[in-house]
Amino acid sequence: MTFRAVFVLVAICLLTALPDAQTRPAPEAVAKSLQQRYQGVRDFSADFVHTYRGGILRTQTTERGNVVIKKPGRMRWVYTAPERKEFISDGQKVYSYLPQDKQVMVTTMPPDNQATTPALFLAGKGDIARDFTAAYADTSPAGTTSLKLTPRRPEPEYEYLVVAVDPATLQIRALTTRDRQGGDSTLTFANLKENRGISDKEFAFRVPRGVDVITDGTRK
Repeated sequence: MTFRAVFVLVAICLLTALPDAQTRPAPEAVAKSLQQRYQGVRDFSADFVHTYRGGILRTQTTERGNVVIKKPGRMRWVYTAPERKEFISDGQKVYSYLPQDKQVMVTTMPPDNQATTPALFLAGKGDIARDFTAAYADTSPAGTTSLKLTPRRPEPEYEYLVVAVDPATLQIRALTTRDRQGGDSTLTFANLKENRGISDKEFAFRVPRGVDVITDGTRK
């Protein structure tokens, strides 16, 4: 799963509690409420477990790490096990650092009106209600409500997202991304904290010595 596809969506943990199935509102209304609620969060952090199952090679992997987000446009995803990886945005550039490969990939953060990938919603870009059609998922983990979000225009990296929310705590419990190869990538979150006043210094990235730097596809 790529950097852009990793992210949606701790934003959905900020949704107001959902009513039971007999009285719940239309999914489109939930998506609008979700977007409005998410706009009120300035920053947050969480621990995560990232699992991937399926796809063409029928692989299964499990990774762990932590994430820090600050609007607008700042993100720091650090994978700590089984190997270290870092994905950092300072609001202008996105740095993907793979220590084992001794490589840093640098890309430009797209404008707000082009931010339709999950990676950018957490950073305050895009609009969930505008960019996705919403439906309730057929199944949900016990004690959660799940919303299926399908991009309104085709995305090369994924078909749809399914977000499982704990309505009692207003926190996300799981996010599953279905990719174009039929694989499911699931993020589960814990220890989520909001509006802590996170410093911009958290998102400053210095290129380590001795690594290759590839900027927008060009090696330097």
